[in-house]
Formats: sequence, structure tokens, C-alpha cells
Amino acid sequence: MIELGKYATLEVVKTLDFGVYLDAGTFGEVLLPKRYVPEGTEPGHDVMVFLYCDSEDRVIATTDRPHATVDEFAFLKVKDVSEHGAFLDWGLMKDLFVPFREQSERMEVGKSYMVKVLLDAESDRIIGTSKIAKHLLEVNDGRLSVGEEVKLTVLARTDIGTKVIVNDFYFAMVFRNEIFQVLPIGEILRGYVKNIREDGKMDISLQKQGYDNQIPDASNVLLRKLKDNNGFLPITDNSAPEDIYETLKMSKKTFKKAVGGLYKKRLISLEKNGIKLV
Repeated sequence: MIELGKYATLEVVKTLDFGVYLDAGTFGEVLLPKRYVPEGTEPGHDVMVFLYCDSEDRVIATTDRPHATVDEFAFLKVKDVSEHGAFLDWGLMKDLFVPFREQSERMEVGKSYMVKVLLDAESDRIIGTSKIAKHLLEVNDGRLSVGEEVKLTVLARTDIGTKVIVNDFYFAMVFRNEIFQVLPIGEILRGYVKNIREDGKMDISLQKQGYDNQIPDASNVLLRKLKDNNGFLPITDNSAPEDIYETLKMSKKTFKKAVGGLYKKRLISLEKNGIKLV
């Protein structure tokens, strides 16, 4: 199904001096301007494009990639404000419009805001909204299960951890004891459903849970790091969690389990000031 605000692979039906026309199904023939046409493109070729509307509300194609498509979230900077709303940089020539009625607070030029890209039911145009709470569920409705890998968008930092958007559909929390890296607002990363509570709310981990999933990978990372550093790393069980994460990109708990497993296999020795490869 070909949708506005989404990617689609479309067939070239004709070429002109100013671009090519693509068969976009119910949208008819859609122009891909010359600046975006891949070299060597001919009628009959397929091109992957993003469909949106130009300044005259005509459906048009581009090979540029926006920071978010319809139904996705992104942390975007305001480029301009008019009497009708704000215009945000979302990676395309035409900025993303956020009308005042869709702003949780009045947007200011130069500031960035978390927004959801959506197809406005009133105007049938692609717009943004910073009233994101009404577009997210706070409880799991049965679509996700414990251990499942998910897409995370960093939403906000709190005293107990970091709020995230899960799969562009749910609110959830990554607690402080699960975080061993800087998580900038708007960053997109992967995580795992750690727990689904009785009230349906979810806790998220940035690492796979369980020894079988986590420790073999951590052990391999540790061995590779040792080999890359002439067989020695100046970290121990007493090292700060931040130092361990900076060196190995793993939590202190995972590090200690990996060290224990390698030590039992006599692959490493534990020195006073670090770990040595045997």
C-alpha cells in the first residue's frame, strides 16, 4: 500500500528534462525532481522514495530521508515561526509544520522539541505535534512480551531514570541502574522489555536479560579488548561502573559475570591493578 509520509518503491514511467515520473498508484504519476534522480535511471526501473507534499500541496517524491516518517517521533529544531505555527527541520527541503493547536507549549526558533509526525485528518497534510501524550499508551496492550527487542526514542530524564518511547507507541522507563551511558534526548537506540508489571507498565533494559543471552557476548567483547590492548586492561571489580562502561560498553554486573566465566576457564588472570590475558 502506497501512503503519504512513508517510503515506497515505485516504477519510473517516463523521463523529462526536469525529472522522472513515478507510478504512485492512487496518487497517480508523481514527480521525482531531477536533483534526486539516481544516475542511469530509465523507464521501467524501480526507485525507493519518500512521498510528501510540496509547497503547493502536490504529492511529490524525494530520495532524501526525513528524520521521521508518519507515525514516528523525532527531536526536531524550530527554523521559523509564523502567525499560524512553527516550521521544524525534519531533513527535507520543505520543513515540517506544527500548527499552534498541536503545540504543547509555544515553540521558539532555535529550540528543539519532541514531536510526532502525523497525517492531519482535517487537512490531509503531513504535520507535526508536540502533544505526544495523547498518541502514546502507558501500558502494554499485549503486543510486546518480556525479552523482546524494541526501538527506543529517548524522551526525558528524571530523578529515577530516563523516559523512552517504545516502538513509537508506548511510554516506558529505563531506570538509573540500567544506564551506563549518556542518553541524549531524541537519540534512537535498541532496548529490551525487561519487565511488564501487573498494571501493564513496562520497564526497559538497554541490554539483553539472562546469562545465556548476555554473558557469552560480554566474554567475547572482553577477550577482544584484551587482545587489542596487548593482553591487559587496567580495570577490576573495584573499578567505577562508568569506567567499565567507557572501556567495554557493558554494565559492571555483566562485566563481573564475564570475568568470572573467563577466570574459571583459565583464560584470564586477575592482577591487583587489572585483568591479564593468559
